[in-house]
Amino acid sequence: MQRAMLRMDIPALERFLAEQFPQAEALGFAIVELADTSITLRIDASGPSFLRPGGTVSGPTLMTLADSATYLMILARLGPVALAVTTNLNIHFMRKPEPTRLSARAELLKLGKRIAVAEVRLFGEDPEQLFAHATVSYSIPPR
Repeated sequence: MQRAMLRMDIPALERFLAEQFPQAEALGFAIVELADTSITLRIDASGPSFLRPGGTVSGPTLMTLADSATYLMILARLGPVALAVTTNLNIHFMRKPEPTRLSARAELLKLGKRIAVAEVRLFGEDPEQLFAHATVSYSIPPR
């Protein structure tokens, strides 16, 4: 099997976000790992902007983390394609996440000419204790 090649590394992805999506800085996530077909993002979700009533991390926070991880994995493989867009995000909330550091590990399942599909696992300190599981599809614009 031929090794996939990354077109963007972590510093390039961070520069792209700063230039194209400066609002992403407010989320405060960090790319902690990048491989040929996977990426891991982490955020400190203990602040009030990440929480819902009852003191748990909000669903939109988990969805944003899953979507962002998928988008960055696609960019790492394709290069700076700002107009790739989410076409589907399906998420299963599995347990209540307390305010803590959260990670999202996106695994690229398919990267075609027009569509990309990833599976995303969202967890806290223990990667085996999932808070949520998502599948995310992206439409890739023609080159």
